[in-house]
Amino acid sequence: MDLSTLSPENLDRYYHIITEANSIRRHNELLAWLQGEIQYYLPHEILIAAWGDFAANRISYDIVSALPGVRTEHSTPQALLPLLQGLFNRWVELGKSPYTLGVGESGFLLEGDGLQCSLGKALQAMRSLLVHGLINERSRHDCIYVIFSSERKLHESLGAVQILLPYLDMAFCRVTPLTSPQPQPDQPLLSDQLSGSENPSLSKREVEIMKWVKMGKTNLEIASILDISVFTVKNHLRHIFKVLDVTNRMQAAAKIAKSAKPDD
Repeated sequence: MDLSTLSPENLDRYYHIITEANSIRRHNELLAWLQGEIQYYLPHEILIAAWGDFAANRISYDIVSALPGVRTEHSTPQALLPLLQGLFNRWVELGKSPYTLGVGESGFLLEGDGLQCSLGKALQAMRSLLVHGLINERSRHDCIYVIFSSERKLHESLGAVQILLPYLDMAFCRVTPLTSPQPQPDQPLLSDQLSGSENPSLSKREVEIMKWVKMGKTNLEIASILDISVFTVKNHLRHIFKVLDVTNRMQAAAKIAKSAKPDD
């Protein structure tokens, strides 16, 4: 979007959005800002900021929404993080350019217990999402912003998000993030079955997926068995391949079988 082509009214609206971003200090102020004039360019009901080391699957996130109960502290990270990782991977594959998806293309449903939380229920009503991000060259951490809308017109916001992203990021950086929920004690990371990586780790879900992979099940069959989307299965497999330093499911299955304990 070329600012020089905007009408005086739109230029004035951008000016107010940017000016207000500079004054944000608290989470409630961030919510009020996101519900204000910025909705004209980025219409949404839910916005999720996710940051950290995506390559190592160490991700934090903050959810901002006016919808009842849709809060960071009430979310289920085991269900949300695979979706965020997948959206980040696609952003990278697209040359780190903003993109939109319709509900039929990505499957916004969270897996497992995530469907029952307020966020999981709210996402079922969303019809499109917009993703854009940036890399902090100082911390070397990545950050993506995921905008969910109940309407199907977020493709019209691709130009606006490129202009507003720096101010969106600045606003979030001024606010102390709410603490993302941590995995429950009964869902530890499992590393004792793996070798060949400096700090290998698979989640409980990824170990479960690999059991079905070793039985020769396809991604579609695994998705059906575990009641998750094919998109989520593919995302888990990408992380599994990266952890095991392999390129396909046969190599992954062989490596896990080789390093498994005798009594497994």
